[in-house]
Amino acid sequence: MQANIEAHKARRALLNERLPAGLVILPTARVKMRSNDTDYAFRFDSDFFYLSGYYEPDSVLVMQLGEQPRSALFCQPKNELREIWEGFLFGPDAAREAFGFDEAYPIGELDAKLIEWIAGQPRLYFPVGLDEKWDRRMFDLVAQVNARARTGQPAPIEFIDVRAAIAEMRLFKDESEVALMREAGRISSEAHIRAMRTARAGQFEYEVEAELLYHFYKSGSRYPAYGSIVASGANATCLHYHENNRRMEQGDLLLIDAGCELQGYAADITRTFPIGGKFSGPQKDIYELVLAAMLASFDKVKPGERRIAYHDASVRTLTQGLVDLGILQGEVDGLIEREAYKQFYMHGTGHWLGLDVHDVGEYKLKGESRLLQPGMALTVEPGLYFRPLLADSPAHYVPVPEQFLHIGVRIEDDLVVTASGHENLTELTPKTVADIEKTMAG
Repeated sequence: MQANIEAHKARRALLNERLPAGLVILPTARVKMRSNDTDYAFRFDSDFFYLSGYYEPDSVLVMQLGEQPRSALFCQPKNELREIWEGFLFGPDAAREAFGFDEAYPIGELDAKLIEWIAGQPRLYFPVGLDEKWDRRMFDLVAQVNARARTGQPAPIEFIDVRAAIAEMRLFKDESEVALMREAGRISSEAHIRAMRTARAGQFEYEVEAELLYHFYKSGSRYPAYGSIVASGANATCLHYHENNRRMEQGDLLLIDAGCELQGYAADITRTFPIGGKFSGPQKDIYELVLAAMLASFDKVKPGERRIAYHDASVRTLTQGLVDLGILQGEVDGLIEREAYKQFYMHGTGHWLGLDVHDVGEYKLKGESRLLQPGMALTVEPGLYFRPLLADSPAHYVPVPEQFLHIGVRIEDDLVVTASGHENLTELTPKTVADIEKTMAG
C-alpha cells in the first residue's frame, strides 16, 4: 500500500481543529485467529488508518490535541528474525519517516508513555465501548495516574468517544479518496462484466464468485470489500445470501452483489442478469421497474436534497409499478403510508460508502434527514424480492402472482455527490436490459 502522507497529516490537523485539547489514543484492529494457529488476513481499523495511513497490526496512534499538537505511533519493533517468518516490518524509526509522524516508539513502551502523557490532560479521547479489553486498559492507566495525583498532575476528568468526530470527517471524501474509489469502482465494474460473460447454466455459484475474485486480484485489489453474494434462482430473494453453492439453471436470474477493496476503500455493486442471456417477460417487467426506481433516485442525489429523498423516490416508483403490475391494489399514497411495499422491498435504498462498505457518518442531524453535500459517497440500490407466503406471514401480505414467484432483483451503483450533482463511480457496469443482453452475447 502507498501512504498519502500529506492527506493523513491534514486529517490529523483537522481533528485537532475540531476537538478541544486532550489526548487521543486510537488502536488499530486486533489480529483474529481463524483456526488453531492460523489467523485471518489482517485488516486495519478504518479510523486508525484514516488518520495514520499505517497498516501493520499491533499499532496505536496517539495524538496530543491543543496549541502544540503532535502525533506518535506505537508499532512493532524492527525484528529481522521475526521477518524471516512473517515478512517486512517498518519498525518505529522507518515508520516515523515513511508516514510523517512526529514521534514513534516500540509498542511495548505504550503503557509507560501513556501514564506519563495522560497526567494533566483535561480530556481523554479513545473509542469508548469498542473493545472491552481496551476500555479496561485505559481505565487502569488512568487509575495509575490518579494514584500519583500528589505530583500535581491529575488524571483526565472527561472521557470522550473519538469515533463520532472522525466519522463526520470521513463522511466527506477528499480528492485522493474519490480517486481510489473511482478505481475500485472501475475494477469492480470489469469484474461484473466478466461474470456476465462467463456465467453458464450448470456452473455452481461459487464458480462465478471465483471469476470475480480473479479479476479483483489480477487488477491490484488484494481483497473483496465484503463477502460476495452470488445468488441464483430463489436465492436472489435472500438479502444476505452467502452460501454461493447452488448449481445454476438455464433461465435463472443471477443476482451478484460484489465489490473490491482498493487500499482500504470499498466498491459495492449489484447487478442481476439471466443465465442464458435473455430475460423472460416477467423477469424483464420486474427488472425494468427496479431500474426505473434507481433512475428516479439518481435525480435526488445532489447537493441540497435530503438523504432520505432518494429512498423516497425509489419507494414511490416501486409502489406505483407494483400497482401497475397488479401485485398491489389501492392508491399509491395509501400503500406507501401503510408500507405495503415492504413485503417486496424491505431495505433502504443506500448507505454511505468509503473505508467501510457500510461507512460511518450520521444519516440524521437533530432528528432530520441530513442534506447531501459535495464529497459524500453513497450507494443507490433499489430492489424487489418475491417470496412465497408462509403460515406466519403478516396478515396484510398479498399472494405473489405465479409468474413473479422466486424472482429477486437488485441493482446498485456507487455515487459521490459533486457541486453540480453526482458522479457515478460504477457507471461502466451494464444495467439496461439491452446492454446486459448485449454484454452476455459477448
